[in-house]
Amino acid sequence: MSAAFETFVQNLCLRYSLGEARSIARIVFADVLGYRNPPAMLSSEEEACIAPILQRLLAGEPIQYILGQADFLGLKFRVNPSVLIPRQETEELVVLALRWLNAREQQQPVVLDIGLGSGCIGIALKRRRPDVRLFGLEKSPHALAIALENACALLGEGEFDFALGDILRPETLPTNWPLFDLIISNPPYVLRREQHLMPEHVLAHEPPEALFVEEEDPLVFYRAIAQLAQRKLTVGGALFFECNEFNASQVANLLTEMSFSAVTLQKDLCGADRMVWAIRAN
Repeated sequence: MSAAFETFVQNLCLRYSLGEARSIARIVFADVLGYRNPPAMLSSEEEACIAPILQRLLAGEPIQYILGQADFLGLKFRVNPSVLIPRQETEELVVLALRWLNAREQQQPVVLDIGLGSGCIGIALKRRRPDVRLFGLEKSPHALAIALENACALLGEGEFDFALGDILRPETLPTNWPLFDLIISNPPYVLRREQHLMPEHVLAHEPPEALFVEEEDPLVFYRAIAQLAQRKLTVGGALFFECNEFNASQVANLLTEMSFSAVTLQKDLCGADRMVWAIRAN
């Protein structure tokens, strides 16, 4: 690796682990400078370009917010502090849902993404299954604006139907939704007492309303979405969730109690209980 790249990495190591520093440096050199294979030395103009980025990184600001974009399943999504930065675990959720859709071999499946954020889940699904009829729900007007921007850029106008509404307030939900073949969501699931387990830059910069759920009812979003699925999911349709590894089994139990069938708890690539999916039986 080039001396310029290694110098940038070593500077980042003042705050980040070596692995994190290398990952961030690769993003900066590729997306800002256009280098997949960095040269030994940078020009003075290139050094001036990345110097303020380095300072913001050392102050703890996530590289995705600095650049205004994040990678997700090979696509670039616009992001800002009103939406969560897409994560690998959520990529795994999309891959799992796609596997179910493709095995079903249904034409033009109708999909609802609840809690759009950047829109990465639904948009990535539709990019791989263009015949999907995609609907989405988001309660934050600022996040919805980002999701709409990403959908227009990556899908094109007329290829999606996103709405403003709060799953916890049924009166705000659209009344003209069709039945869905798949409902998918990565709802808020981090308990306040688990904050100490999270990186400082996440707590300082990412939207808390998209991260945290109140202690007294940590399954509130899962219950509300499952209640919607009881009404709006087709018989044989699937419900997919990303979950907190510490209560994913409780989500699975909730779905069983609500008469969903084939309830499945799935581990992520790190071995944590991360995804739960189930089928509407009747």
